[in-house]
Amino acid sequence: MSRFHKNNKQIWGALILMVLILAGCGPKEEEVTLLETPYDTTAFLMGTYVSLRVYDEGKEDVLDLAVERISELADKITTNEPNSEMDKVNEAAGVEALEVSEDVFPLVEAAHEYSTVTDGGFEYAIGPVTDLWRIGFDDARVPESEEIEAVLPLVDHTKVELDTENRTIYLQEPGMKIDLGAIAKGYIADEVKRLFIEKGVTTAIIDLGGNVVVMGDSPTREGGGFNVGVQDPFDSRGAYVAALNLQNQSIVTSGVYERYIEQDGEIYHHLMNPETGYPFENELASVTIISDDSIDGDALSTVVFGFGLEAGLEYVNNVDNIEAVFITKDKDVYTSEGLSENFSLTNSDYDWLNE
Repeated sequence: MSRFHKNNKQIWGALILMVLILAGCGPKEEEVTLLETPYDTTAFLMGTYVSLRVYDEGKEDVLDLAVERISELADKITTNEPNSEMDKVNEAAGVEALEVSEDVFPLVEAAHEYSTVTDGGFEYAIGPVTDLWRIGFDDARVPESEEIEAVLPLVDHTKVELDTENRTIYLQEPGMKIDLGAIAKGYIADEVKRLFIEKGVTTAIIDLGGNVVVMGDSPTREGGGFNVGVQDPFDSRGAYVAALNLQNQSIVTSGVYERYIEQDGEIYHHLMNPETGYPFENELASVTIISDDSIDGDALSTVVFGFGLEAGLEYVNNVDNIEAVFITKDKDVYTSEGLSENFSLTNSDYDWLNE
């Protein structure tokens, strides 16, 4: 053995010994005590009720921090909100690029990426269309076809310029508008999870009005994970079609029941087709996405709903770490391939057709 290799071996041995000594002298991992009855809080934010539960003993104060974080992010991201960063970007369309905060820019980047890789199945520059319909607001209406045709050329994420180094956003044409409503709650749910982890929370449920993230294992359930319901698209929130056992995962549902308006006996839901400017029309009542990150579930629930049942199932079955539950308007239920052993139908009004 050469002198160089021999000395290297001695050096590496000393370094490894030092690491082991330091590791042994470091602080012990904090013991976690879980409560059967969690700390919890509820707040009305982002136009919905937000519910947070933390099961770690001694971590009650984290709930207030989480509510503050949600409110802070919502104020920056929400459109039609006075002085929000996104409103300012939209107002500057065709005029100038605007710098946004470190909180907002990663969300816009993610929205841009989803708009790119799904070939318009997800379109975050759909603001001119959603602004016409105003579904979810008191002044919601069905626009005239001429109005929709006039704004469709503005619905184009390729006309949005992002400068990563300077965190600026520029909308190339006047009248363009970014709408992050189809992805914002997922992003915020992930930020709350990140905050919980930083503060030492191991077990929690984050529910941002249907965007649910579970952390750890329920202290009252044998076998690990949490039982999470799949929303019934034809009933009020909290009525379920099925149950899933989830651990450290997100579940997000998009459906025709969430926000809609009715005119002349016809229902118009809020899930808009960026190609037509009208709501998607297919056999689906809802799509539920199970994913590791809630931002993915939020975006994909819209994308997959737009694909329809057959193409949606095929898409999900070819994407790693994503599962889905499809419910049709005829109350038929279909699940992706990875859910066969983790899904139980709980409502006899529905038929699970690919079990």
